[in-house]
Amino acid sequence: MTAVEPRVRGRRITFYVALAAFAQESTWNFYDAQVPPLLREYLGSAALIGLLMGMDNILGIVIQPWMGNRSDNTRTRWGRRIPYLAVGMPVAALLFATIPLASALPTLIALMFAYTLVANSFKPVNESLLPDYIRPERRSRANAVVKIAIALTVIVSALISTFLVDDYPVASFWIPSTLMIVCAAVLVARVRDNTSPGYQAAVAEEEEADAAPTARMRDVLLDIVRDADRTRLLVILAIFLFGCAWFASRSLITTYGMESLGLSRGDAGGLTLLSGVAYLLAAFPLALLSERVGRLRVMAAGMTLFVVAMVAGTLAQSQTGTVVALCAGAAGAAGFMINGAVILWNLAPSSRVVGTYTGLYTVGWYSGGFIGPAVVGGMVDLTSWDLMLVEAALLAVLAVLVVLRIQVMRRGAEGAAL
Repeated sequence: MTAVEPRVRGRRITFYVALAAFAQESTWNFYDAQVPPLLREYLGSAALIGLLMGMDNILGIVIQPWMGNRSDNTRTRWGRRIPYLAVGMPVAALLFATIPLASALPTLIALMFAYTLVANSFKPVNESLLPDYIRPERRSRANAVVKIAIALTVIVSALISTFLVDDYPVASFWIPSTLMIVCAAVLVARVRDNTSPGYQAAVAEEEEADAAPTARMRDVLLDIVRDADRTRLLVILAIFLFGCAWFASRSLITTYGMESLGLSRGDAGGLTLLSGVAYLLAAFPLALLSERVGRLRVMAAGMTLFVVAMVAGTLAQSQTGTVVALCAGAAGAAGFMINGAVILWNLAPSSRVVGTYTGLYTVGWYSGGFIGPAVVGGMVDLTSWDLMLVEAALLAVLAVLVVLRIQVMRRGAEGAAL
């Protein structure tokens, strides 16, 4: 094999993974935008609607590590990831298309549960294809492409909502579903991950040790907890802490705009629009920089920029100042998001557990998304809405300190491999 062939294969698999992620996140974003109005037809309580909409995060925390681990232990002629995607993506697409057909609240909740269960099941499986194929030193740029594809789904969801939902409330759900089925067909037709370096390394490891292809979830967790080197544990903690800060800054920003800036609900809801563009523009250049100067450095610098931006946004308390602060904060956050999972992949002790580590990233990130808004909301209750951005920044400061601690621990070790 020439030196060019792995690079071409890497680009091809990155495209397919990004395509599958784009299809899946198109349904997730549309789900978040259009399922609450369906619930509103039956429920008057915003809190109850919010609780039901948070069901996917809870299921993700439980299901994704388990499914990542299960795919790690699967051996077929199609590979260990593709069989789950071949089944899971079409089933999730069909379930998603039936959600607007529900004629009663119990049916709607059952369809929501079924869709979120299946969609959460194959999410880490698809993402784990990247480290299966991509060499550690090039994973940041590949992950950046996937993150960009995911970010673009916000635009797709908004376009469908704007032009189709009012006139075609049922058919509008079919568009994301069709995207997922088409992308699943392309992925299954073009990829057999039993040829991936990660799969072959796992099989070779088992043959050498004369071991069965089982790496139990419990054993993986115990290995992380009992390891004298706390790097992996600290990385998951940093992911959790920055997840708290990020989700708090996003989920509370509309109320912040109304309470502190005196904006209307619509204007406050649009505060984050340009920050999405800033994230898209920053992601790939930061991925290249990460591979050049080190992922931990870019993560720490990115989170520091996020902190500075939130403080500056508080000091320059205006609509323009907040938009600029959110743009700078999103660009900084990109440095963290494109590298968090990559560092965990690179810390995995074996190719046999990469999918499990993908799931552990989810546990840290979405646990932060579940807890962060509540913690910052509590701090706002004790102070005022004027300080919301700073209070979100305090959680990011803790994440920066954890990453700096990891850097100190890794100094002189294999830090470049991260």
